[in-house]
Amino acid sequence: MNRQKDGNLEKPKSMTRPKVWTEAVEEAYRFQLAGYRDELEYKSIKSVAEVDRWPHNGYVKKLQRRDGCFYYYNKNRECSDKDVHRTKMYAY
Repeated sequence: MNRQKDGNLEKPKSMTRPKVWTEAVEEAYRFQLAGYRDELEYKSIKSVAEVDRWPHNGYVKKLQRRDGCFYYYNKNRECSDKDVHRTKMYAY
């Protein structure tokens, strides 16, 4: 899942907005709330191998924002129905 191109992070080919909540939408929502496009961009900028996740469901547990502060997420769903359409889903 390493989408590198000439040492730079590959840009997405398209972007869509979801209509219903899924686990993929939840994942994207958590990264975008912290200021990143997706997990690939986070790993590239922060130079980390793995993201902290909740062991029972695999949701993102903690992310470091670009300013150095941390976002801590709950074990349960955080993306409410009103925020689903605001999330961006990128395709590579």
